[in-house]
Parts: sequence; structure tokens; C-alpha cells
Amino acid sequence: MTNNTNSGTEQPSGPQPIFTLPRVVTGLAGVILVIHLAATLVFDPATQPIFTVWFAFIPVRIYALADGSAEWLPLLWTPLTHAFLHAGWEHVLINVAWLAVFGTPVARRYGPVAFLIIFGISAIVGALFFALTTLPELQVLVGASGGISGLTGAAMRFVFQPVQVAKHPVTGEIVVLGRRLASMRDLMRNVRTRTFIVIWVALNGLAPLLPLLIGSDALPIAWQAHLGGFFAGLLMVPLFERKDLTQDLE
Repeated sequence: MTNNTNSGTEQPSGPQPIFTLPRVVTGLAGVILVIHLAATLVFDPATQPIFTVWFAFIPVRIYALADGSAEWLPLLWTPLTHAFLHAGWEHVLINVAWLAVFGTPVARRYGPVAFLIIFGISAIVGALFFALTTLPELQVLVGASGGISGLTGAAMRFVFQPVQVAKHPVTGEIVVLGRRLASMRDLMRNVRTRTFIVIWVALNGLAPLLPLLIGSDALPIAWQAHLGGFFAGLLMVPLFERKDLTQDLE
């Protein structure tokens, strides 16, 4: 039997970590960084386009199905692999930071398997939205933002919700149960969640109009992947929700 009389004052021994990201978040961020580093060091200007052609998502490949050529085959993997390619260090570092912020609460709540599923499916849905809004133009999609947008959408379902507490039926102690998953109606009732979603949708929805407003060339922002991934995560996350939190006390 453990003696807990000093549990309120004892401090963990040894050095404490500065970063406490879940391992799956750290691992995914590490893979993304290593791939970009390898691509930067290994490929020269002549071979980089070959790497991009094989692993970036290029929607016009769908037309290769009509003429029976094999050029469509990368469509089998590029809706996912594009998420591990980036256009530059600024691009990859922004995505890694974004992953750490919004991926962490999802990984802690649902675990590594659900985290990776949400990321992967959101990246694929983001690629689909990109294809639907760019065909028949030749466009290339790279970056993890679609998958990370899905994690962001998933996090919106609980991060701004109040913490639930209950009284333990045996000890009478007040037990913290965690944040409940909000319904779609609850999302619109919560001021912080509603504000975030409205701003998110507005910023990404207006992205294609910004060049007209500021008089410059098109911005290299895959807003379609952001929106598609975000709503994919927002809608699919209940599939990974555990049982009602209050049942844990029974």
C-alpha cells in the first residue's frame, strides 16, 4: 500500500523535460523535418523535380486514366505522401509549430493511433478538396497543412469546452473527468470556438481573393486543403471518442 501523506509537497526528482509533447507528435514532426532535411541535402536542382513528381499530389494525373497510361499511378499514394513534402524551411517550420500546438491535445485525448488516422484522412480529404477546386489546371500540392488542419478541427470539439467534474460514489471526492466532446450545436454556442471557426473559414475562404485586393500574384497557400482537412477532423473525431466520462466512476 502506498503512503500518500506527502503527495502534495513532493517534487519529482531529477531534471524535468522542457518540452512535454506526446511521442507521436514529436515523432511525426521529426519525420517531416528529416524528410525535408534529406531532400534539401540529397537532391540538387536537377533531381528535386523528380522527387516532387513522384510524391507530391498533382490532380491532373486523373486525366491519365482516360488514355490508359500509367501516369495516374502516383495518385494511389500522393494524396497522403504530399503531406511529408514542403516548399522550404519556412513552410516546414510553420507546419511543425502548428502541429505541436493543435496536435498535442488530440494525441493526449485519443492516443497515437487515432491521432495518425485523423492526420492521414484529413490530409487525403484536403487533397481531394484541392483537386476539386483546381482541375483542370496543373497545380501541385505539398505540405502537411491539410492533415494538421484536421487535427485543429478535431481539437475544436473539446479544447474550449468546460472541464467536467463529478463526485466519486465511494469516497465522495471531487474527481476531474476532463473536457466533454461538444456537439455541432455546442460549437456555435461557445463564443471562443465559434470565433475561431468563423475566423478560420473566413481567412481561408478569402485567400484566393487576396491577390486581387493587394494587386500581387497568387499566394502559394493551399486554402482548399486547409478547409477540407479542418472539416474532416471536425466531423470524424466523434468516431474516436471514448465512453461517457461519468461511467468511469461507476
